[in-house]
Amino acid sequence: MAKLVETYACTPSTERGRGILISGDPKTNAFLYCNGRSVIIRYLDRPLDVEVYAEHAYQTTVARFSPNGEWIASADVSGTVRIYGTHNGFVLKNEFRVLSGRIDDLQWSADGMRIVASGDGKGKSFVRAFMWDSGSNVGEFDGHSRRVLSCAFKPTRPFRIVSCGEDFLINFYEGPPFKFKQSHRDHTNFVNCVRFSPDGSKFITVSSDKQGLIYDGKTAEKKGELSSEDAHKGSIYAVSWSPDSKQVVTVSADKTAKIWTISEDFNGTIAKTLCCPGSGSVDDMLVGCLWQNDYIVTISLGGTIYRYSATDLDKDPMILCGHMKNVTSLVVLKTSPETILSSSYDGLIFKWLRGVGYNGKLERKDKNQIRCLVAVDEEIMSSGFDNKVWRIPMSGDECGDANIVDIGSQPKDLSVAIRKHELALISIETGVVLLNGTQILSTVELGFTVSACSIAPDGSEAIVGGQDGKLHIYSVNGDSLTEEAVLEKHRGAITVIHYSPDVSMFASADANREAVVWDRVSREVKLKNMLYHTARINSLAWSPDNTMVATGSLDTCVIVYEISKPASSRTTIKGANLGGVYAVSFVDNNTIVSSGEDACIRLWQITPQ
Repeated sequence: MAKLVETYACTPSTERGRGILISGDPKTNAFLYCNGRSVIIRYLDRPLDVEVYAEHAYQTTVARFSPNGEWIASADVSGTVRIYGTHNGFVLKNEFRVLSGRIDDLQWSADGMRIVASGDGKGKSFVRAFMWDSGSNVGEFDGHSRRVLSCAFKPTRPFRIVSCGEDFLINFYEGPPFKFKQSHRDHTNFVNCVRFSPDGSKFITVSSDKQGLIYDGKTAEKKGELSSEDAHKGSIYAVSWSPDSKQVVTVSADKTAKIWTISEDFNGTIAKTLCCPGSGSVDDMLVGCLWQNDYIVTISLGGTIYRYSATDLDKDPMILCGHMKNVTSLVVLKTSPETILSSSYDGLIFKWLRGVGYNGKLERKDKNQIRCLVAVDEEIMSSGFDNKVWRIPMSGDECGDANIVDIGSQPKDLSVAIRKHELALISIETGVVLLNGTQILSTVELGFTVSACSIAPDGSEAIVGGQDGKLHIYSVNGDSLTEEAVLEKHRGAITVIHYSPDVSMFASADANREAVVWDRVSREVKLKNMLYHTARINSLAWSPDNTMVATGSLDTCVIVYEISKPASSRTTIKGANLGGVYAVSFVDNNTIVSSGEDACIRLWQITPQ
């Protein structure tokens, strides 16, 4: 049996020059955002509680709770809206194809009966309102000529809909059935977001021309604007109202969030400026915001979520961080098994603490991409998509100056001798490179195409896996390799090889979905028929007590085998990571951590059968 213990969630997908629209459910303090094909549901007061909805076929763009909090509507780039329940495993209520292009915003009506969606479409259809249960149209929405970035439903009767977009227009519709009433062209650039105040008396639009304009909610007459004193110096991407309709929060490319007090005469004056606590890089531009109950949430371009208390804005925000892209490597530190390091291919390395979650980001001087990552004691070793291997000393959250070794060819796989960790074996296309510290001992051409490698903890033996599925065992003497044996069992290219912690066995896996456990001394197969994946195996891990092997595959599953039992009595974790599992590791003898395409990291409790 496998039970999900913790999920370290990914952060929202962001795009340069675009805002992201997040939303929440005031009753439960839940909030929603999108990453890849997933919709992530988190709680402002319980950051470790995470739920993921992963049924969309395409990349998701926006998700919203219904007014009663019982349903979620989420949309994707294909123009599809899915409506599903928030309890009992997200039961699908309906799926509608609403627009012919991507949907950028959607909103429920206050009675929960209608949904309006806007985005990109062919011809003139950029906005559509429909009944939530039947999908039938409620009105005609013409008047836009380009992509509509945001739409809003007036929360009180008489119902109104406002839309705004890349044609600089703000269109106002009356209904239902909705029809075009009037249009304003007061902005001089893209209008990024429009929102009605919770009491329905006014609505505000914000734009890339750095302005925010405030209109009457019933007549759509322009009544006021956000003050130009201490205004934003960059595009304003998103806006959110306070629950009492008296204040708004805006976020901008100038890396600040501002809180404005909206007076009775519809003008906004600055109440507080919140600066992004980051380093001041492009990733600190703020692109999303949400004011919910007593919390103000802002999201930066790098995906970091900052949670402020609305009653005490001088207090430092709580920071929720995570990966935005697929997580390719996981390392559980031997010195403190509660600490997990993860790296994604965009070059970010994060630290996670079991039971706590996000525990800091390892700051590296160079933000190069990462393909392989190994960590021993106080050192990280990584390789990317160039010819270099990085050896980075690590102390706490700080990385020291990296020692960079150019090995002359792109590294395929890295392995470090755990007990002599100056010694490392790196596989390249045609052979292997032996590394001692930063010095290349030798580059050995092996005469076959290499796909994976592993070096014994004491550095005396190496196993190299080929594209042809053969395992070559070499003894290592100084800087030379001597071939001892060739093992043939696999029918596909070898993807991963690992020694067991006590070095009595080793395990290998291939692209043809099979894994094999071998006895190291006799070189006989110890556990066979490990053929339960349906796609290539990307990673493999041993439990610390040498009794179990876990494999993670492109088929989204993690399978745990016990060495003392036949392979058929396995434990399978189905759908461990949407899109494929790229890394798997044991935290202790019955806890596994997995990561993959969906950028989430999950801890599983394994109870042997």
